[in-house]
Amino acid sequence: MKTFMPKEADIVRDWYVVDATDKPAGRLAVVIADALRGRDKPTYTPHVDTGAFVVVVNADKIKLTGNKETDKIYQDYSGYSSGRTETKAKDIREKNPERIITQAVKGMLPTNRQSRQTLKRLKVYAGGEHPHAAQQVKELALNF
Repeated sequence: MKTFMPKEADIVRDWYVVDATDKPAGRLAVVIADALRGRDKPTYTPHVDTGAFVVVVNADKIKLTGNKETDKIYQDYSGYSSGRTETKAKDIREKNPERIITQAVKGMLPTNRQSRQTLKRLKVYAGGEHPHAAQQVKELALNF
């Protein structure tokens, strides 16, 4: 039996939409990361990017379990000494709710060039509207 190896020309990139309303951030990020990498397809190959585009709507309504709303800290670093700033999750939700999902998905991808290209196919929107209707997006199945 020969091993199947997908080629760049054969890859079909589907578009999926996910509604993040009242979904746990970590569990949702796992499903999104798998779709971005193509792990949900039978043609998945680790060194070939076979993933899809994922559009996430209602990012401002994502659920953080436990005390994460007040206890979870997001860190930024300016590059200068003593340039680290810490921000609580509730402040991130108010200012930039897309960051909660984007950073969770980024943490579930491998750290390499391929994942940096993969992350560009993630589109996150705070509200319920998105400008990707022309791509005929399909609903992504959530199994949790």
